[in-house]
Amino acid sequence: MRQIQRGIYFEDSYLGVTLGGLVFSHGTIMIDAPLRIEDARSWRSTLLNQRGGSNRLLVSLDSHPDRTLGARSMECAVVSHQKAANVFRTRTSIFKGQNIEMGAAWEDYDDAIGLRWVNPDITFTDAMSLHWGGPEIILEHHPGPALGAIWTIIPEEKVVFIGDAVILDQPPFLADAEIPAWIETLDLLKDTYKDYIIIGSRSGLITVEQVQEQIVYMQKAQQLIQQYINKQDQAEAMEELIPELIQGFNFPNRWREKYQQRLRYGLIQYYSNHYGLPSIIEPPVLPDVEI
Repeated sequence: MRQIQRGIYFEDSYLGVTLGGLVFSHGTIMIDAPLRIEDARSWRSTLLNQRGGSNRLLVSLDSHPDRTLGARSMECAVVSHQKAANVFRTRTSIFKGQNIEMGAAWEDYDDAIGLRWVNPDITFTDAMSLHWGGPEIILEHHPGPALGAIWTIIPEEKVVFIGDAVILDQPPFLADAEIPAWIETLDLLKDTYKDYIIIGSRSGLITVEQVQEQIVYMQKAQQLIQQYINKQDQAEAMEELIPELIQGFNFPNRWREKYQQRLRYGLIQYYSNHYGLPSIIEPPVLPDVEI
């Protein structure tokens, strides 16, 4: 766990996403949840040792399984954006996975199938303020990576947790994206939060220069997708996009197949969501298993 400012921490050693912890006199606000049950116990214990107040609240920065499957293990109320909460209402109560990989971290966790979702207890639409005995904490809607994506902002300490808005050394998740809104969100981040400590959910500390690189990448993705909208064979067209969208990233070769599949799945879903094309993703039929 790394301390950013007094009472503000992040942790990037667990499977899933980079986590945040805000420990103040009223209690602890946890930003996203570890995937594994044992990691959740460890994270809760680590934060408890910081001797904040007894209350706990979990903030989900969007509805992605990597950050929400472990929410039940955090044993506290959950807050998210209203549009993220709507996603949970469309899901079965027990996570069943799917028959096509999405290139996510949960696929490397064998016990993910059968976990029970936790629906958010508190939702908001534009912004929400929290006062927990320290500096004001603002939860703010910033769509792009997902319709219900939010940031956690601590203006007094100039710290912002941005979820999946910027992802370094790996391709972004496009399945639930709104690319034009994503680019607007990144422009805001680059201009308004240039003096902040920026924490991304996949890459930890983010620089303003890296925000600009993400803008260029998203502009390129948008342009390439537009070029292939009217292709008769969309599946073949999307395969042509993958080499262009994966180049330039610095990752170990063992991750190449996973990241290529992330782009393949993301492009299929993006086309389906935005251009009315039939999705080829169908959920598998699995028995309900409670944990």
